[in-house]
Amino acid sequence: MTSKILNVANHDRSGAALRYVYPVVSRRAGGVSVGVNLNPNNACNWRCIYCQVPGLTRGTAPPIDLGVLESELRDFLDELLRGDFMQNRVPEGARRINDIALSGNGEPTSSTEFVRVIELIARVRRETALPEAVKTVLITNGSLLYRSEVRQGLRDIAKLNGEVWFKLDRASEAGMLRINDTHTSMGKVHDNLVTATALCPTWLQTCWFALDGAPPSLQDENDYLEFVEKLLGEGRKPQGVLLYGLARPSLQAEAPRLSALPAERLQAFAGRIGKLGLPVKISI
Repeated sequence: MTSKILNVANHDRSGAALRYVYPVVSRRAGGVSVGVNLNPNNACNWRCIYCQVPGLTRGTAPPIDLGVLESELRDFLDELLRGDFMQNRVPEGARRINDIALSGNGEPTSSTEFVRVIELIARVRRETALPEAVKTVLITNGSLLYRSEVRQGLRDIAKLNGEVWFKLDRASEAGMLRINDTHTSMGKVHDNLVTATALCPTWLQTCWFALDGAPPSLQDENDYLEFVEKLLGEGRKPQGVLLYGLARPSLQAEAPRLSALPAERLQAFAGRIGKLGLPVKISI
């Protein structure tokens, strides 16, 4: 492994020189997040314009070598728990394992081995004596939750002190096309989110930034609040909202058009969300 100190602005998937497992210091998690990258081919079914993945292509996860993944995860967790990685690579104040996060360079639920990966994580957690307080997190755009095997994966994650971070950057079809480059109906987003909240504790994950120098419009805010209010009215309450700005540069063609918002803009929007009765965690 290299000796580079980790920081919140660097989510390099090669941070531990492994194929599938990589460590990051997560500003949202407040500690070390052990990433599991099921999309080493840089393929995703969406193309978010703020995405930091180099050479992003449309597609699905490749076949996963479960033996390699298990060996990497087991060895790396052992190094975090009993080795000197924390002291040598992690800044003081962040030297704790917060979670194992299924994220990476594309949509993790597109992996045909998704359920088997969750089973593998459960086994390795148990055999390495990972503290139960360490979460298992799925970071997802939620688009494949109609699949029975993905729903089963969420049930299994829920048993591992798990939670879902469900991407909701905009709450209109035009907004999702503009930000996520996907032709998705809000009806499908609603149904998938309802499924997620029923199966596993679920947070909304929302990236809020300026495009062409302009912040999200009042209409963008109102669409979002109306969507969330409808969910709450149906008795479908997420755990809260993870509202974050741009900390790392986009590697997509739109990168020059993106810029971070002032903290007060994020805080003002968070205040409007909070009035609906949802907790909001802000990451600048």
